[in-house]
Amino acid sequence: MVAQNRERAAEQMAARRRKIQRLEQLGEALAQRLDNQDAGQPGRGRRSSDRTAHRRFHQHVLNYKLTGIVQADLGAETFRYDIYEAAWAAAERLDGKLLLVTSLDSLDAATIVERYRALADIERGFRVLKSDIQIAPVYHRLPERTRAHALICFLALLLHRVMRQRLYDADSDHSPDKALRTLRRIQRHKVHLGDQTYEGLTKPTAEQLDLFGQLGISVPQQPA
Repeated sequence: MVAQNRERAAEQMAARRRKIQRLEQLGEALAQRLDNQDAGQPGRGRRSSDRTAHRRFHQHVLNYKLTGIVQADLGAETFRYDIYEAAWAAAERLDGKLLLVTSLDSLDAATIVERYRALADIERGFRVLKSDIQIAPVYHRLPERTRAHALICFLALLLHRVMRQRLYDADSDHSPDKALRTLRRIQRHKVHLGDQTYEGLTKPTAEQLDLFGQLGISVPQQPA
């Protein structure tokens, strides 16, 4: 059976097109820099070469996971790359589609898709715990400690889901992972000088203040 989510398909298609557009802009910039050098206008920074341009462009393609569509010709003497329109069109035909093969014949298609998505959501939660939230595995012997560890993981994942939903509702450009990395830069410091103790809080940036507003939480205040 094949399930299709048209909204998800539009999101995947738009995200891929943005990445390809950025790669094209990077390719044009690298090619222009090489042309300027050949014309005796090297510009700022270290002198570039076709080989370094190839490596830089190829690394961006790898980061975007688009090696099947955009490929730098690493064997060419001069910097060049190709965009395979057929592969691009094939990828767009699969956007938003979910193919399931099952031996269950007692359930209807809608129920099978719903159960698969529930399973996928659980697996996604475990990945979030290990990556974004970075909860390391801990081995416990006592039952109450095992239950406490499971409760901490559950609460952390629940907060992550709430954060994701609020960012989505606010039409934010931040993912939960990016939001956590941005807010993690806010620090509280305490300094002891003789008998005196001084406390201070990092001044939030405009981006951090915007994130507090999107998440619907108050901005931390400087200690009195």
